[in-house]
Amino acid sequence: MTLTVGTVGAAPVGDAILRRQRIRESAARTYARSFPIVPVRANGMTVEGADGRRYLDCLSGAGTLALGHNHPVVLEAIRRTLDSGAPLHLLDLATAEKDDFTTALLASLPPAFAANARIHFCGPAGTDAVEAALKLMQTATGRRGALAFTGAYHGMTAGALAVTGNVAVKEPLPSGGEVTRLPFPYAYRCPFGVGGERGAELSAAYTERLLDDPSGGVLPPAAMIVEAVQGEGGVVPAPDGWLRAMRRITAERGIPLIVDEVQTGVGRTGAMWAVEHSGVMPDAMVLSKAIGGSLPLAVVVYREEYDGWRPGAHTGTFRGNTLAMAAGAATLRFVADHGLVARAATVGARMAARLDGARGRLPVIGDVRGRGLMLGVELVDPAGTPDSCGALPPDPRLAVRVREACLARGLIVELGGRHDAVLRLLPPLTITDEQAEAVLDRLLDAIENAATAPSATGSAATAPAGNPA
Repeated sequence: MTLTVGTVGAAPVGDAILRRQRIRESAARTYARSFPIVPVRANGMTVEGADGRRYLDCLSGAGTLALGHNHPVVLEAIRRTLDSGAPLHLLDLATAEKDDFTTALLASLPPAFAANARIHFCGPAGTDAVEAALKLMQTATGRRGALAFTGAYHGMTAGALAVTGNVAVKEPLPSGGEVTRLPFPYAYRCPFGVGGERGAELSAAYTERLLDDPSGGVLPPAAMIVEAVQGEGGVVPAPDGWLRAMRRITAERGIPLIVDEVQTGVGRTGAMWAVEHSGVMPDAMVLSKAIGGSLPLAVVVYREEYDGWRPGAHTGTFRGNTLAMAAGAATLRFVADHGLVARAATVGARMAARLDGARGRLPVIGDVRGRGLMLGVELVDPAGTPDSCGALPPDPRLAVRVREACLARGLIVELGGRHDAVLRLLPPLTITDEQAEAVLDRLLDAIENAATAPSATGSAATAPAGNPA
């Protein structure tokens, strides 16, 4: 791998930076391993590397960049705040910027939920907001356990990791608490082996009967936590009827319902908040990523009846990120005022239809799913043996080759899912029609190329350059 554009002395800039990163940073690096590039400029959906190549970014900071990179409304909000002389760090003191952000956030939420909501500002990552939500409900109910789902991802701190489903990241660590794992409906790889709506019905029935079984082994839990669309779990949407069943089941048993909207919020799924597709009103929502307008910010919004915390019950130094609040308020209003929620639904449906239509000529595409501009393409081995639902075995090695082939063509996509065999698309809500078509052209070409050359090896950084973004 060699990046040869730009020099400091005799060493290529990109190559030198990547080499120092490998030496200086931890073995826990993730995206840096998948994308051996050094971004130097970014605008909208386009990222330019130190090698002079441009890429269409379908990662968007793992869903953080609702408006793409360096959107003018975000930059203006940041500059205005800097020029105003406003304090940039004030713990949890009241500021005009915080007041404006909370106003914008509450205006964006479902009215019935916002009407009696309280907001708690957390540390700047979604995982801390998950911790806060779990602690809040433990305090309110006096209980300790939690209900969580297969395929879930909620963060990397102890409590959030306990309710996360990924065994690989949980295995080396002690348990973060008592968690009852429930089956999440996944039509393509149904946990009950039946698929479709019937799988969702069985999931709801199993949950209800387990909770009511005096010998089921489940103590009354402090909360249920669920994603309306599982992101890291492979872009698996929760069926609306199933989510309504979870709300009914928890409400009837006095179990608070927490919906994790860290990745699905701010228009990503074709609704301002993914929970709106089902009409469910949760007891708490966990929000981060896009709400900070590209800067770190995380909150829990919850019904005021659960506000039984004592002062300092969940605290942290970096709860008062003034720049993030200014950028976040500007982003929330821009998304709402410029029709980007409906735009995400329209463009996402068009992209999904084209991807699904390619399955006939590309049998390695096992399933296409998602909501709005949160799309997943599950890659499979067409020569494998189908399971009871007709799903073919996942092909994570092919997925890695496709990711590399995409990068060679100037497209950034990441992997996810149970076996890391799902190509995940999270483009900004500002994606143009031309960019959407370019993404699909490059992605489908990469899939076809990787599928017909299974023995191909090598880094994407050394592959022929694709079309400029």
